[in-house]
Amino acid sequence: MGALSARFAMARVRAGDSQIWGNNRHQPGDEAWLVGEWRTSVERKYYLSNLPPRTARRVLAGTIKARWVCKQAHQQLKQELGLDHFEGRS
Repeated sequence: MGALSARFAMARVRAGDSQIWGNNRHQPGDEAWLVGEWRTSVERKYYLSNLPPRTARRVLAGTIKARWVCKQAHQQLKQELGLDHFEGRS
């Protein structure tokens, strides 16, 4: 397995997720990062992040890619340890 690679575009935006007013429209909410990812497989992904405005772009991209590592670890646990067959109740 080789290194992951992707191109990113990032901008600060205000998502329309605040109170609803006339004509069923939402007021702008808090600022967030809108991140677009273009993978080498021509696949596109989009993310909305609430990390602070001064977050370095490299850190923001690294945080998004860290999700992939967690997902892969979870998948291995399911396959190798049989956690996909485990159902717990508290």
